[in-house]
Amino acid sequence: MIAPGGTIGILGGGQLGRMLALAAAPLGYRCHIFSPESAGPAAQVSAAETVAPYDDRAALDAFSEAVDVVTVEFENVPAEALERLAEQVPVRPGAHSLRVAQNRITEKDFVCDLGLETTPYAPVEEDSDADDADRRIGRPAILKTQTLGYDGKGQTVLAPGDDVRDAWYGTLGNLPAILEAQVTIEREVSVVVARAPDGSVASFDAVENRHENGILDVTLAPADLSSALAAAARDGAERIVHALDHVGVLCVELFVTDEGRLLVNEIAPRVHNSGHWTIEGCETSQFAQHIRAVCGLPLGSTARRANAAMKNLIGADVEHWRALAADPAAHLHLYGKAETRTGRKMGHVTWLGPLDAPPPLPDWPPSGSIS
Repeated sequence: MIAPGGTIGILGGGQLGRMLALAAAPLGYRCHIFSPESAGPAAQVSAAETVAPYDDRAALDAFSEAVDVVTVEFENVPAEALERLAEQVPVRPGAHSLRVAQNRITEKDFVCDLGLETTPYAPVEEDSDADDADRRIGRPAILKTQTLGYDGKGQTVLAPGDDVRDAWYGTLGNLPAILEAQVTIEREVSVVVARAPDGSVASFDAVENRHENGILDVTLAPADLSSALAAAARDGAERIVHALDHVGVLCVELFVTDEGRLLVNEIAPRVHNSGHWTIEGCETSQFAQHIRAVCGLPLGSTARRANAAMKNLIGADVEHWRALAADPAAHLHLYGKAETRTGRKMGHVTWLGPLDAPPPLPDWPPSGSIS
């Protein structure tokens, strides 16, 4: 257990690190950010910051001496950095969770080995793989890079008649790829689950996620699922978090097909955008839960205080901040990013409603001044 008064090292300096640091403070912890970029959203609200590349061994060693435990705010930190830090200080989650989630083939193989379903998939790593992938997957399909893709980046949709090789060489630059069948889905959902060092787990209710241009736009809590599907989604997430021996929060994104099947899409071994609603909507937020888990404290209650709707403020959406700040029902979170760019997450807003009513999603854009 890391007692209150200790320092939590966070690899990554974005908005997830910011909200982790804000959640750590009421529990009596300080946070120290390690990031290649200075003065990011997380560093603005933290006690200390180290600015260095993730492969800077000297900086990692100094960082390990300054903190009591290390965690991550995103999954693309090199696993080697975590392994080096783990020689000196507890690292939660460990490198294994990141290695599995960083590669889409490894991730899907891992999920299928647990007896969970995914969309059909095939690797495309060299020219000779293209014909085999075509035969196995067919059309429509999605060709994705095996690593580093997020928010719709690093992927392209293939319609009947589209050539895998053309997309692989032209759009993806012949990087190692995966061809996934594009299935008909009824909705996309996710489950955020936390696991403590003693193996205890606590899951939040499954939520529905709606995307625009490959980026999460809206999360509705809870998802409109049958009790059986909701339980299956939760059980699948808990099976994954146990199999990884993961400590901390983890999110599992799933497709619900029009036939009522659950297909695991992705694992995020960290706090997740679809869990932001828990800050106001649950007894314990996903961020406070992650701090509890990585410090070895008892996990908090995941009970919903309300039904909720969360909307990301992407790019110019943030210009509506005045109207949102004037809305007494809106819980506004701005991330402190200096530059607004198309597709960039600048903040989010959450609305709460009664437990016995649908999630309260207002019309968008909000009425009132936007400047």
